[in-house]
Amino acid sequence: MFRAIFNSYREAFGGLPRPLWLLSGVTLVNRAGTMVVPFISLYLAQDRGISTTVVGRILALYGIGAMIGAYLGGWLSDRIGALRTQKLSLVGSGFAFLVLGMQESMLGISIAAFVASVISEAYRPAAMSSMAQIAPRELQARAFALLRLAVNVGQALGPAAAGFLALRSYMWLFVGDAATCWLAALIVVVGFRGSDAHGASPAAERAEVRRSPWRDVPFVLLMLIVVSLAAAFFQIFSTVPLYFSEGYGFREDVIGTLFALNALLIVLFEMVLIHRTEKYDRLSLIGLGSFLTCAGLALMPLGSGVLFVALTVTVWTFGEMLTMPLMSAAVAERAPANSRGRYMGFFTMSFALAFVFAPALGTWVYATISPAALWYGIGVLGVLLWVASLALRGPYRAIRRDSRPPA
Repeated sequence: MFRAIFNSYREAFGGLPRPLWLLSGVTLVNRAGTMVVPFISLYLAQDRGISTTVVGRILALYGIGAMIGAYLGGWLSDRIGALRTQKLSLVGSGFAFLVLGMQESMLGISIAAFVASVISEAYRPAAMSSMAQIAPRELQARAFALLRLAVNVGQALGPAAAGFLALRSYMWLFVGDAATCWLAALIVVVGFRGSDAHGASPAAERAEVRRSPWRDVPFVLLMLIVVSLAAAFFQIFSTVPLYFSEGYGFREDVIGTLFALNALLIVLFEMVLIHRTEKYDRLSLIGLGSFLTCAGLALMPLGSGVLFVALTVTVWTFGEMLTMPLMSAAVAERAPANSRGRYMGFFTMSFALAFVFAPALGTWVYATISPAALWYGIGVLGVLLWVASLALRGPYRAIRRDSRPPA
């Protein structure tokens, strides 16, 4: 039994090219330095004395900047290369967060937060474009699962370290964020020295038909599914903690443990799960994962107790593990080599768009109608997303690239 388990993990992590591990390492370092964003609301309210209402407006401005940065990062990846875009984003993010920490006026903080979000969010589509460029088609789902693994491990480390630094001074958060951005940029420079920074090779450019993601109707329809699913998923960061506290009466330590369960399941099982499902249709699995994500939330009003809630967390976590890497792989397969960055930018921007409106919409339904209405409504949405994903399978046949630059 233990040998079979060991072989499953060895197969899941084996065969991935070294550059994929290197890119994931860069993302791990970058995400481990995510110190400002988790504490920015506390920083603005406690250290700068800004009211809660104004803090909300600054965070909304940060979300708008993230949308712009996501598409800008994709556009730059197609123009100057994904690796160069990553370097510019990482180096620029370090300076942007330092400048943000030095601002004292409301106007200065708002402008600096907006600029920092634009620059920092440009990294994500560029990193995804590099992963899509390097990974063979049959390994793309696992490549993006590996990238997600790096993100989750990094995000577990960053806020924990930030909490200790914030006790001394909030300025250390900005210094730490900047330092890890620059360290990640250094890894890109050294690790990919001599690599092609322009993304697609000339042969791939000639072989592909240049296509705008905005005019690719099946792709736009998939992005509507992405936005809808992300709107449900982002309730996990807004209304779910409220419901854990008000609906179940859980303390903060129990709530933290339940969220830690989500991260633990991803670290332990996502790579194996994606490896086991590689031969199945992408859209079918995205539909199933969307349903499970929403179903896990819809189950919450039907029971009580920590064990029952842990079951609901497990259900939506398995939905998350299916949808997130497979959506990235589906976008990578659809995108022409000469438009890969813009496709990834559109994909990343869809999540940023959902983050702008989903928390406000979810909390409004939660407070104005009822929590149960929100959860059951998300359950209905899950069924619709499953049906929509199945209906999109025909129009959204992956466009395979005959020419791929060497890894």
